[in-house]
Amino acid sequence: MVPDPMTDHGNNSLVFSPFALDGVTLRNRTIRSGCFEGMSQEGMVTERLIDHHRRLAAGGIGMTTVSYCSVSKDGRAFGHELWMRPEVLPGLRRLTDAVHAEGAAASVQLGHCGFFASPSVINRRPFGASPKFCLFRLSYCAEMTEGDIEDKIEDFVRAARLAREAGFDAVEIHAGHGYLLSQFLSPWTNRRGDRYGGSLENRVRFPAEVVRRARAEMGGGYPIVVKMNQRDGMRGGLELGESVEVARAFETAGASALVPSCGFTAKTPLHMLRGDVPVREMVRAQSSFFYRLGLSLFGRTMVQRYPFEPLFLLEGARRIRDAVNIPVGYIGGVLSRTDMETLVDEGFAFIQLGRTTIRDPDFVRRLERGELDCSDCDQCNRCVATMSVEGVRCVTADQATADNAPA
Repeated sequence: MVPDPMTDHGNNSLVFSPFALDGVTLRNRTIRSGCFEGMSQEGMVTERLIDHHRRLAAGGIGMTTVSYCSVSKDGRAFGHELWMRPEVLPGLRRLTDAVHAEGAAASVQLGHCGFFASPSVINRRPFGASPKFCLFRLSYCAEMTEGDIEDKIEDFVRAARLAREAGFDAVEIHAGHGYLLSQFLSPWTNRRGDRYGGSLENRVRFPAEVVRRARAEMGGGYPIVVKMNQRDGMRGGLELGESVEVARAFETAGASALVPSCGFTAKTPLHMLRGDVPVREMVRAQSSFFYRLGLSLFGRTMVQRYPFEPLFLLEGARRIRDAVNIPVGYIGGVLSRTDMETLVDEGFAFIQLGRTTIRDPDFVRRLERGELDCSDCDQCNRCVATMSVEGVRCVTADQATADNAPA
């Protein structure tokens, strides 16, 4: 007999039992990670974006995360990327209502691209922790002034407030993957000589103040999740020893939970994913002839490949989990029910899922019902290479469907 996921909770598995996150009860311990959807238009919500998250909610996820929502207009990498402002609230309310109607909670990931924001999109020179050339954009960023830093703190706080007004049950502050807050944490990008650079205490000051001020604005009982790096993945970047201290600083600042990830978008993009380097799809996604030519000739040299293995971030995540007294979620190489049970048994509070739910939006519900034990995602990463131009989807699954369609 197939168990009823709404009553049986996956044969009493803790993975599929309700979980309280700082006053918000999720129906299970799974959260769709922030995966850039590429489905907005001119920074506004579309029906496609709403349907995408409704589909994930119907597929059994405990909470779905609307991703890469910039806190300000100057933090965007793409022209169609969401950015938080009053005009976007009606669309976001329809999205959160749709997710809630399927029994799931909704979160939004708030961030800023910093030095790899697109100059052609933001119509100005990007800024970051320190002057830095971005090969990803062929641009050179300016160093943020203390006034700029204060403005961005206020932008994060305002964005969190608007997220709550839009009906989101939680916010995720993106302090990893080489985004702006991560750029201040990383010694690779932060070469400042003032109170925001140099020592780790100084480098964590801006990111921790964002969390502290957001907590002061939101009060208790509203989840503020922080995504951070265990390691940046390149020489001279943030390493695990410092990340443990960063985690403690975020806890002190008022974070509800942490998600330790890894990688630096503008330098080591596949460090956070592992698996294949989809050069063909990367070339097709580029609008610039020179980028297409460079990737065609040198793609496998320019973009480092990292072999995939299940739970590839577990060792570092354990270190951070053991260093703090707030919930820590796990992300990185979760493919099976066995993986998920292992993580919960070890004390991880929740599990973030990315490519497995791109491959199959029903992944969580099918696991819970016993209809499968493991995802058939093959980590080809074609979904990642095409998401910014086609919208996130499983390219492999779509091709298989097309190949099997009647002539």
